[in-house]
Amino acid sequence: MNFIDVNSVVKQYDGHMALDHVDLHVPQGCIYGLLGPNGAGKTSLIRIINRITRADSGTVMINGRPLEDKDITNIGYLPEERGLYKKIKVSDEIVYLARLKGMPKQLAVAEMEKWLKRFDLTEWRNRKVEELSKGMQQKVQFITTVIHRPQLLIFDEPFSGFDPVNAEQLKHEIMQLRNEGSTILFSTHNMASVEEICEKITLINHSRVVLEGNVADIKQQHKKNLFVVNVEGDKSIEPNDNLFEVVPSDKHQGTLIKLRPGVTLHDTIAWLNENYILTGINEQLPSMNEIFIETVSNK
Repeated sequence: MNFIDVNSVVKQYDGHMALDHVDLHVPQGCIYGLLGPNGAGKTSLIRIINRITRADSGTVMINGRPLEDKDITNIGYLPEERGLYKKIKVSDEIVYLARLKGMPKQLAVAEMEKWLKRFDLTEWRNRKVEELSKGMQQKVQFITTVIHRPQLLIFDEPFSGFDPVNAEQLKHEIMQLRNEGSTILFSTHNMASVEEICEKITLINHSRVVLEGNVADIKQQHKKNLFVVNVEGDKSIEPNDNLFEVVPSDKHQGTLIKLRPGVTLHDTIAWLNENYILTGINEQLPSMNEIFIETVSNK
């Protein structure tokens, strides 16, 4: 069963159509990517799911029933526009926000100590938030988002401002939360992160869904019959008018070829074996970044 079902949601602001009959179906225990260019409608949809704003029409269901205000205590939301109380001590901030989500104080303090240790922030627990670096502040905000162990986590550009080491740690924590049972809705422009951690995605453009499905299936659907060929001696392969063209590329060790329409990989391998000593041939699937650009440009 899906944990979240968005059905034909419409939202307008002063004549601007932010969401035009948008559907979104997020399975239980899934890391689901919500993608799209700036202004596509992602944040509008996130705010509706989080009960910050209401849809003009359509429905949002959670576990098969209509989403209600009481469900907000079971949602953790990390907005793109970060916001912490700068003058409050780190420990007080985390416990205060945890208690707003319904956690008993003793449990909130215990969980806070665990998370501070995991993020190497223990020595900063009694410092004011404004004294922390931007990266540290974002770690604190991540802690306040997940500390009450909500079933649904919504992350809007969670890696923004993080260096590669801290971004990798955050990816690990997100995947661990999924493994522990959380359902995660993940909005980002970082397509490399999508490939690493998202199982399914929905791409919104101009307020409408233009692509959705399993990441692996989408990559298969958009493949271009491209293969990297390696032969003994690292020789360059000459194009074959009947079988393939050679595609210029400085990204691959080997020769990048594109099969001509109707040509099978079997026939191509047979010809290569007759003319070279073939040591390897690997299909090159498009990256999610390439698929994103292609889909958005064509809509």
